[in-house]
Amino acid sequence: MKVLVTGGAGFLGSHLCERLLNLGHDVLCVDNYFTGSKRNVAHLLSNSGFELMRHDVTFPLYVEVDQIFNLACPASPVHYQHDPVQTTKTSVHGAINMLGLAKRVGARILQASTSEVYGDPEVHPQPESYWGKVNPIGFRSCYDEGKRCAETLFFDYYRQHNLDIKVVRIFNTYGPGMHPNDGRVVSNFIVQALTGQPITIYGDGAQTRSFCYRDDLIEVMLRMMDTENGFTGPINIGNPNEFTMLELANLVIELTNSKSKLQFDPLPADDPKQRQPDISLAKDKLSWEPTTQLRDGLTKTISYFDGLISSGQYKPQ
Repeated sequence: MKVLVTGGAGFLGSHLCERLLNLGHDVLCVDNYFTGSKRNVAHLLSNSGFELMRHDVTFPLYVEVDQIFNLACPASPVHYQHDPVQTTKTSVHGAINMLGLAKRVGARILQASTSEVYGDPEVHPQPESYWGKVNPIGFRSCYDEGKRCAETLFFDYYRQHNLDIKVVRIFNTYGPGMHPNDGRVVSNFIVQALTGQPITIYGDGAQTRSFCYRDDLIEVMLRMMDTENGFTGPINIGNPNEFTMLELANLVIELTNSKSKLQFDPLPADDPKQRQPDISLAKDKLSWEPTTQLRDGLTKTISYFDGLISSGQYKPQ
């Protein structure tokens, strides 16, 4: 098939492109390189089935494809808060443009939504039936509400135009290929530990996250796209094993043999206290659950970041 991946030069998008090529598909990778990088897909350029296009999804795109994976949007707070208006436009206008394309060519389209649609949840763990607790005017709202609106658009196109949609809600994901300056907790802790800086913990470190390794996440996204029974989602994809920030920091220090000390800073506004997916639906509908343990995934990710730092590719900000 001919498959379009928006945000295809990003952390997850580049690995998705690689998997799709390995499955024998032709892949059109679209990215405006705000957070993505040509370096992430440079090894794919020699593949005759791969095409790279610089494009911003807030503008219409006219191509012929069979499937669309819509991953375009900065996903870390430091990046999506840099230009919050553009972040909202990417989620909302980008969804409208990609849905319009899917409608025109009759393509199946998958939306990479997020656990942030649940906000600071009052239900734990979070099932897909939970509507969330989101601040609509906060610093994180450009991303949270943008993704919520994108889901609305997907289901309105499904109901109004009978479009073939799939919606996945991605929980915290990590692995080789992450942006070293994306401000996410895994990349922050690893870079700080490898460079001997204090490891920054916000609040008391008791807040929790659930970390899913990159390869596990790409696998379930592919399974979701290939479902033929009319199942639309939304469906949670992520690792249900929950860790506190203190536990993660101490594990990173152990795996890197770092001398870094812990530094406690004030908690950012609207930072969720808990985040853990209920993946019962993914187990039932897709026969999927993650297989990579946090220690194993972190070891591979640390090796990747160590290579960036030792080769001089990492530039502190």
